[in-house]
Amino acid sequence: MEVRPASPPPSNGAAAPDAQEIARLVRRQKAYWPAVRRTTARERIAKLKRLRAAILDHRQALRDALYEDFRKPPEEVDLTELLTVNTEIRHAVRHLRRWMKPRRAGTPLTLVGTRSEVRYEPKGVALIIAPWNYPVDLTLGPLVGAVAAGCTAVVKPSEHTPATSRAVEHLLAEVFDAREVAVVQGDHRAAQALLEQPFDHIYFTGSPAVGKIVMRAAAEHLASVTLELGGKSPVLIDATADVEDAAHKITFGKFTNAGQTCIAPDYVLVHERVHDAFVEALGRHIRAAYGPDAPARAASAGYARIVNDRHHGRLRGLYEDALAHGAQAATGAAAGPGCYLDPTVLTDVPAQAEVMEEEIFGPVLPVLPFATLDDAIAAVNRRPNPLALYIFSQDDDAVEHILQETTAGGTCVNDTLLHFLHPGLPFGGAGTSGIGKGHGHHAFLAFSNERPVLRQRLKRSPLKLFYPPYTDRTRRLIDLLLKYR
Repeated sequence: MEVRPASPPPSNGAAAPDAQEIARLVRRQKAYWPAVRRTTARERIAKLKRLRAAILDHRQALRDALYEDFRKPPEEVDLTELLTVNTEIRHAVRHLRRWMKPRRAGTPLTLVGTRSEVRYEPKGVALIIAPWNYPVDLTLGPLVGAVAAGCTAVVKPSEHTPATSRAVEHLLAEVFDAREVAVVQGDHRAAQALLEQPFDHIYFTGSPAVGKIVMRAAAEHLASVTLELGGKSPVLIDATADVEDAAHKITFGKFTNAGQTCIAPDYVLVHERVHDAFVEALGRHIRAAYGPDAPARAASAGYARIVNDRHHGRLRGLYEDALAHGAQAATGAAAGPGCYLDPTVLTDVPAQAEVMEEEIFGPVLPVLPFATLDDAIAAVNRRPNPLALYIFSQDDDAVEHILQETTAGGTCVNDTLLHFLHPGLPFGGAGTSGIGKGHGHHAFLAFSNERPVLRQRLKRSPLKLFYPPYTDRTRRLIDLLLKYR
């Protein structure tokens, strides 16, 4: 997900806090954290339920804010922002008691007489830096994990969606004491001031470039990090795939939120035998979903806008560069006022075009043919590990071959995006697309220290046989251990 430093000031009606105010805020949270640490599963569940109720109470306000920020359709708000967070909350509420219980660990023969367990304790004060593309879900989703684990949290929403950031701040103020969950508004300067503070864990969603900045800042305090980053997420469509079904699902996965989705299909590799049929089906499904032509799609209430002029200009630049390199627009390409950009499908895209070099993060989709599955796999592996990889195939052996030969943060077979919606699955990247995992139990673990506890129950422990002084008997016992253990 793309989050880059930006110059516009926050438009929240108030000045962003300065470094001294931020430092005081973090000190207050550190002072309050021991009380939060001691909360029971019942108390944390009550907080999560209050958060869920507040989200539903603020449903229309959040819809209005997201429409103001980039004309996000209310149906998309409900499905991709509110439903996803509420699913996370319900999952945590259902399982939190079990997550918090110490986990017994078996006893090896060499430690006979001991009993061991793993206890889960909160890491402390967390910083959550959220992006603009899903500013409700990707702000509140990580917060669910922090609350479940017993952390306090400072939340930094994006300055690129000021109306939604204000709405989220108002919502959280109704649910939490600011000593437990506080919101800091502002641009990259506020984020930089926050990163200078001694947080215990940082949960960042954004671009790999900014992820490196976050990781360097965390290293100064030896804080742990969860980095949900981005990359060019490919789709592989082989000759056995149901092309009609693939086109329908890829239309949804790519053009929801006007393509501003970290796990949106970034480019499609399709077998040359079904390439033309796929491109034709893709155009047909775009027209069915959003309108028969560019004016109709621009007037559609079901299609979002690019978040701001800078990103709109960047995407137009990618499109124009692709055409200059010989690419063809099979569908779309019209730009309009209000940061509108038509759902666009590009064919005959050369490798040197910028659209094949950087994450697109918008409604432009290159489609490239391949001759053999190994050619497609090689094309994927020439790039850094993606956040998501999608496979459309009816051949189980081909699917397994792709899974074995590639690495990605997550994968859907014969669908798109859905792995993000499953609270029982870890979500995160691999390598340049991210570090650590979130969602469900994995988010709870991200904000928790797994503390091993071993209890020795024997005063005459057999392990004393191995204490110094080291005699011939000791050495014979060690030799036996090395041989049979």
